[in-house]
This record gives sequence, structure tokens and C-alpha cells, in this order.
Amino acid sequence: MRRFTLVMTLMAAGAGLAGFWSVRARAQSKPDSTQHPAVTIEQVNQWETDLSNWGRWGKDDERGALNLVTPQKEVQAARLVKDGVTVSLAHFASLEKAADNFNFGETKHEMYGLDPKTGVPRFALDIITFGIHDGTNSHLDALCHYRVMRNGEWQVFNGHPQELDAKGCKADGMDRMGPGIFTRGILVDIPLMKGVEYLEPGTPIYVSDLEAWEKFAHVKIGSGDALFIRTGRWARRAKLGPWNVGREAAGLHASTMPWIKQRDISLLGGDGVNDVQPSGVVGTGEAAGRPVHTLTIAIMGVPLVDNGYFEDVAKEAASRKRWEFLTTVQFTRIPGGTATSFNALATF
Repeated sequence: MRRFTLVMTLMAAGAGLAGFWSVRARAQSKPDSTQHPAVTIEQVNQWETDLSNWGRWGKDDERGALNLVTPQKEVQAARLVKDGVTVSLAHFASLEKAADNFNFGETKHEMYGLDPKTGVPRFALDIITFGIHDGTNSHLDALCHYRVMRNGEWQVFNGHPQELDAKGCKADGMDRMGPGIFTRGILVDIPLMKGVEYLEPGTPIYVSDLEAWEKFAHVKIGSGDALFIRTGRWARRAKLGPWNVGREAAGLHASTMPWIKQRDISLLGGDGVNDVQPSGVVGTGEAAGRPVHTLTIAIMGVPLVDNGYFEDVAKEAASRKRWEFLTTVQFTRIPGGTATSFNALATF
């Protein structure tokens, strides 16, 4: 039996995270303006209205896009299992101090119940402490993790007031989002499609890339799917060592957000922070640094997975030339929690 102490940094406001990464208050580097015009903060702010799912599942809803995983969707997902091969989609917080680690609380692991004289464990118990939003820990953000301003007050998904204290979020916390997920997962392996080991930090992924992947993989991303975007972050880390992924990372460009809304996915996951960093948004404002986070979590109600580990699933998918699979995710339903560890499996 284990006792887990989860050190949760209650940074439900996007401002807190953006401030940490020092990206909020400065204009970001611009993408290629000839093929992909820059997104302005004014456009992002407009999307906060245009892409909203507030009220879609009732005024009291706190599950958001997870409502799209219907019983019919679950049955369809179960039928994807052909080979009985399962791999993990998760990476646990590293015990080593690194440029991409210990961002929100040091990871510690120690045995409990050591004999005070000999130092030998008297029984097999341990304690582990970690920051759930740590830069090397795969985690799924709750819908209280980001906020927007409405009528002079900060609100989280579905118009709930942002109320939190040392015990957690009063609305949209992990304990309000159900037991977990059982749905179709789709891997989007951009490095594979482009013929490279990994994308370099700062590489934006556009709608054209996502649609090219659908043709490459012969899949159609749709309602209730869990969408996982591989940039090759972990492959690059294994080869070149850690770097500050919070400041420099390949990921989705803000211009993909209307497409993501149109496809009605239930979950979005990345092997970095999902947002390309720097974001490419021109201008300053609450959502400038992490527009993907703000628009998916606070506006669409789509929970995000940061730091997912997609190397094993990429190998299994490529060997089969099949990039859809059953995805199962168990939530640690921390009362008022801003996230859960991403305890997820892919089964082919």
C-alpha cells in the first residue's frame, strides 16, 4: 500500500502560468506571414466568444467536452482492439533536477517506516511528493486550470466564477470531471510525416499539417476523439538533453483552434505544452502566451494533456500503419484539483 502526497500548485489562472514563463507581456515571434498570417491578440479574444462551448451541456456542467464521449463512442472505441497490445502514454516526473523539471515542486521519493537504529525498512511503504504540473510529468489539466475575464470577473469554463483557495478549485476541479475516459485515441505523428526524428523547438503546427496527417494516416478526426500530437520532444531530449520546454517548444499554432473546435474532440494532448512556444501571437494580453491552453480549457472545455509520452505508441502505430487505438485514462479525483496525473494506456 502506498501513500501519495501530491504537491499541487494551484495556478488555475492563465496569468500565473504565463507570468512564470515570461511570455505574457511581450509580442511573440511571427510565423511565416506569406502562408500563415500572424494571429493577433484581438483575434484570440474574439475566438473566446466564437469558439465557446459555455452552456452547451447545461449551465451547471463541469465536464465540458468529455460529454462527447457517449456510450456509442465507447463501444466503437472498444472495437478498435485487434492485437491486444498495450503501451503507456505517460511519463512520470523525473527525480533529477533538469532544465525542464521541478517547475512547480521538487520530486522526492523516500521509504516510510525505516528503523531509526538500522535504517532498514520495517515494512514496504513509501512516500512520493511531486508537482503535478511539473515539466516532465504527464498530466491532464482540469477545466479550472485557465480562466478568462467576463463582465469584470475572472471565470473558468462554463461561466463558473474562479474561486480557489489552498484546498483547491471550487468549480471545474478534477473531482467534477468523472472517473476517466474510454474513447478512440488518434496519434498525429508530425515528425514521422515530415521524415525527421523530431521537430525543433519553436516549430508551429498548422491546420495544413493536421489535414495532411489525416491523408497520410487515412484517418478522420471527429467527435469524442482523444487527439495526441507528437512533436518528438522526448526523442530530442534523449539525444540532446533537456531544455526549457516551457519557453521553447514545437506545438500547435493558435490558428488551429477553430479547426479543433469544428472537429469536436474530447481531449487534446501534446508531448510538450501543446502551444508552440513562443506562441506567435502578436500583441499582449491574458491569452497571448498560451492561446491554445486558454481557448481549449476555459472556452471549449477540452482538457489538455501536457508532457504526454508518445514514443512507444508511435512505434506500435507505425509498425501497423494504424494510428487509431483504444485510449483509457483513469482520473485521480483530487478534490478541487487543477490536474490529474495522466495515467493513460493505448491498446491496439
